[in-house]
Amino acid sequence: MVQSLVAVPAYHLQAGRIRGWELGGYGVPELYIECIGRAGGHGLVLPGLGGRDPSDALAPFAGLLLAGGGDVDPERYGQHPHPSVYGMDAERDEAEVGLACAAVERGLPVLAICRGVQVLNVALGGTLHQHLPDGEAWSAHGAPSDGGAVPHDVQVAAGTRLAAACHAEALVAMSHHHQGVDRLGDGLVATAWTADGLVEGVELSGPAWVVGVQWHPEMSAADDPAQQSLFDAFVDRLDRD
Repeated sequence: MVQSLVAVPAYHLQAGRIRGWELGGYGVPELYIECIGRAGGHGLVLPGLGGRDPSDALAPFAGLLLAGGGDVDPERYGQHPHPSVYGMDAERDEAEVGLACAAVERGLPVLAICRGVQVLNVALGGTLHQHLPDGEAWSAHGAPSDGGAVPHDVQVAAGTRLAAACHAEALVAMSHHHQGVDRLGDGLVATAWTADGLVEGVELSGPAWVVGVQWHPEMSAADDPAQQSLFDAFVDRLDRD
């Protein structure tokens, strides 16, 4: 059913990343696809745009999921890279920023996760904290470079799309990131925070269902109904918006 197709932009895998592959490829961690599937949707991997217009690339899809990954190039929000910045991919940045803007312009439902919420924020003119450990106020949020994740509490604002989606205003989230939202992009409002005050959730004001979270709900969704409910609410919007 076309209405349930979700575009999931992929990582670019360099040649040699997969044994036996002489050329590169594209991939997405399977947990994202599984969570969309449990919600009744169909997540389809979207490789690099290859020069296509982002709006044209989204034409077959009813929604966009922006997944985790490496850091967004700080030049995109007017800053020089911190020494800790890792995994930058200009092709992926260009594609995902374009897709985020096109989805917002078309009013498509968007679920943005970890790197995804940072892409969304930058696409709409916001900035990022480049390295949270540099700030004494920030608590541990995990270590993306070695895969280490930490659970922490998240407080969600009442009456928000995020609270409605998760059916809760207090969540336990799995997190591994060293960056975070700083200045909010145009139209975005903060909807969730950790105890240290870091923004952990955002949504776009207006009628479109555009929600972003800094943590990784796909990591615990199989066992935590509140996390799976975020994907359920996203997929539920696909036939409406």
